[in-house]
Amino acid sequence: MASSPLTLPPRPSPSMELSCAIRVLPCPSSSPTSCLSFSSSISTFPLKSQFKLIRFLPPSISIRAVSVAGEQSGPPQQTLTLTTTPANSPQRLLKELAERKKVTSPKKKIPPRRFILKPPLDDAKLTQRFLNSPQLSLKSFPLLSSCLPPSRLNNADRTWIEEYLLEAKQALGYPLEPSEKLGDDNPAKQFDTLLYLAFQHPFGEGERTKARHIRNGHSRLWFLGQYVIELAFSEFFLQKYPRESPGPMRERVYALTGKHVMPKWIKAASLQNLVFPYDEMDKMIRKEREPPVKSVFWALFGAIYLCFGMPEVYRVLFEAFGMDPEDENCQPKLRRQLEDVDYVSVEFEGRQLGWQEVAAYRPPEDALFAHPRLFRACVPPGMHRFRGNIWDFDCRPKVMEALGYPLQMTDRIPEITEARNIELGLGLQLCFLHPSKYKFEHPRFCFERLEYVGQKIQDLVMAERLLMKHLDAPGRWLQEKHRRLTMNKFCGRYLREKHLHSFIIYNEAVQDKYEHNRRLRNPTSTAVQQAIHGLSYCVYGKPDVRRLMFEVFDFEQILPKPV
Repeated sequence: MASSPLTLPPRPSPSMELSCAIRVLPCPSSSPTSCLSFSSSISTFPLKSQFKLIRFLPPSISIRAVSVAGEQSGPPQQTLTLTTTPANSPQRLLKELAERKKVTSPKKKIPPRRFILKPPLDDAKLTQRFLNSPQLSLKSFPLLSSCLPPSRLNNADRTWIEEYLLEAKQALGYPLEPSEKLGDDNPAKQFDTLLYLAFQHPFGEGERTKARHIRNGHSRLWFLGQYVIELAFSEFFLQKYPRESPGPMRERVYALTGKHVMPKWIKAASLQNLVFPYDEMDKMIRKEREPPVKSVFWALFGAIYLCFGMPEVYRVLFEAFGMDPEDENCQPKLRRQLEDVDYVSVEFEGRQLGWQEVAAYRPPEDALFAHPRLFRACVPPGMHRFRGNIWDFDCRPKVMEALGYPLQMTDRIPEITEARNIELGLGLQLCFLHPSKYKFEHPRFCFERLEYVGQKIQDLVMAERLLMKHLDAPGRWLQEKHRRLTMNKFCGRYLREKHLHSFIIYNEAVQDKYEHNRRLRNPTSTAVQQAIHGLSYCVYGKPDVRRLMFEVFDFEQILPKPV
């Protein structure tokens, strides 16, 4: 039995047309309901399904409405046409892309000023710029002159000096009169300018601290100041603790000058408002508080050292900032101490020196050394027992000849020259005395204490050399240059190039190991070279350290090599 086909009504198409005629109102006074006419050409399907279809269309799809002639007569009707476009239509995508480009396309960025190439200055303008620079204004103080700003201070700088410099001077304990009134032969005449530069750290928010002459001047000061602080504390602790090894001293220095405690000293001197004029220092997080404080702290001591010297550095450290070396937070960690049975110099016996004695000490006119008390703190009196031994007879003349010792000195009494040369020979033997030889029985009979002060004076001398040599270089560039020139592996290499490493005195049990293992030999030769710099500083002063570093060992590697 054949079944008849089932005929279903046609489904409404999604593009079903909805027609509506909207008549324009002839006059505003007529009733709204009397002027509107709707005529529908929709099939007999329920209107609910039609509006459901329209309701759920995406907002990006438009609906085309076609006007059908209305049944009512009247003026011509205006029609609104909305076209339905598929979601993946290329025309629609291109149109949306064009609209989005109009809104979101960024403007062309102008390159920063530092990347814009400028024509180089001609020789006349460059010469005039250098001649007008304050860095060439002081002939008698080359180091101080090199740390002045490369151009003269402007009105904004003068305004800061007039408003805030008196507060800084009062907090640090300096007279309030302008330093420009001092004589030209006094380095303190430039103190106001350097003190202003010390507070202009680059972490502030203003255009004044971003100026090139301020930015470079401040960075050069903190570059110098960090080594000034290290040398000051090394000399102080070597004289205060004449029997202590350098390890505990380094811990004391870090506990007093680490960046985690610098905000404490700045606040103790009431300088926090000058460092952070717009913020409260105690409420700042650590990574925002410590870098500006460290920068200002180092730059302050660079300025003080240039204008007043090392005694004033001690006064500001211990009086203005209130540092206490005896504080329990500054004590080194407990370690096994070797028994020291040897004598110390008479001036250290039974007492500890204070910072006032170290700062106020001036060597007598007929003193054997440039720094006699520091020499006696580093070279124990018992070294005289080694006088006339095999090393003193065989190796000492060769070492002194390689180093250019003894220097020609004009002493009033000939016996002073003879005594100095004897002490110099004993100090040189101590510089070459490795800890493996006698340290466990006599803890101070090795080069460790001389190495400690030699490392610090070597850093300071190199910093001064770079500042005077590169007048226009910022501090960070100088810091990297300094690090590369004084790297430990290079210091030991310079000593080995002079063939002086063969004179180092080892214990017989480890001598073969140290001489044939570069991982042991190179740090030892580095320590010996730094100890020689420390001895040179104690005996002849800083000028002889410069001579050793740049003429004998040629740290900068600029002297011609022998063929």
